[in-house]
Amino acid sequence: MKKIKEGFKGERSISLPEELLQAYCEEPLINNLYVRKIGYFPKVKFHYVQKTNKCDYAMLIYCTEGKGWYSIYGQKHQITANQFIIIPAGTDYAFGADADDPWTIYWLQFRGQLSRSFVPAKASPVTILPDAHSRLQDRIKLFEEIYSRFSMGYIKEYMMYASMCLYPFLASFVYLNAYQHFTVRSQKEYPFSSKVIYYMQENIERNLNLDQLAGYFKYSPSHFSMLFQKETGISPINFFINLKIQKACEYIELTNLKLNEIANRLGFEEPAYFSRVFTKVMGLSPSVYRKHETEV
Repeated sequence: MKKIKEGFKGERSISLPEELLQAYCEEPLINNLYVRKIGYFPKVKFHYVQKTNKCDYAMLIYCTEGKGWYSIYGQKHQITANQFIIIPAGTDYAFGADADDPWTIYWLQFRGQLSRSFVPAKASPVTILPDAHSRLQDRIKLFEEIYSRFSMGYIKEYMMYASMCLYPFLASFVYLNAYQHFTVRSQKEYPFSSKVIYYMQENIERNLNLDQLAGYFKYSPSHFSMLFQKETGISPINFFINLKIQKACEYIELTNLKLNEIANRLGFEEPAYFSRVFTKVMGLSPSVYRKHETEV
């Protein structure tokens, strides 16, 4: 079977020279916990990595879509959407994407004197399902914060900031209950549509259909659609599409992602279809929107 380590469509990854990282280790705010390498791989078919020299870093892999596997301590484990693993330093490992349903993963390698504190005792995958308390998008925003600052890591101040952000990011996985115990109003105080919208936002990168949405909230599709439209005046699927385009606008304005990467990230398998939907909602194409919004 074909095997590829890197070089995928829509891939993003950043690393810094080892010499620079070693120099940074003289700074306590970096030395205690810091990023070695970080990336995002969308739907990476044939993805495969193997390390047999006992890596000197720990590695987080967070799967948000599709399936994959990893092998550690002589055992092979499966990993699916909404699961993560943290591979400890000093181990041999291998991992790869499922051949039929390749994964989408956020990942980073990290080191530091405190890095072992963020490695679970067990090597099995942990599930984080989208629900009313999951805060999935908060975690993704924090990943992007780290990625952005680490990309400017040749400037020491940015590297220090990335290292400080790494604490809450890793803690959001390792101390999952504490992370999700976010004080908000009781769910009973929220109207039905607000719960649905929150669930849509947490799953903005997935292709959810009406049956899936209704099934999660334990309604028939027709009754679910009626309840949602009664409160919002719009069908749930059209609302979900509008949320996706709203998120696309955010990516276009605030990142350097290519349009096809944005489309892929938001669950549009065909960039041309994404462009048509975007144009229908916004009244202009994604490329024109980017030019208009980035003009000084």
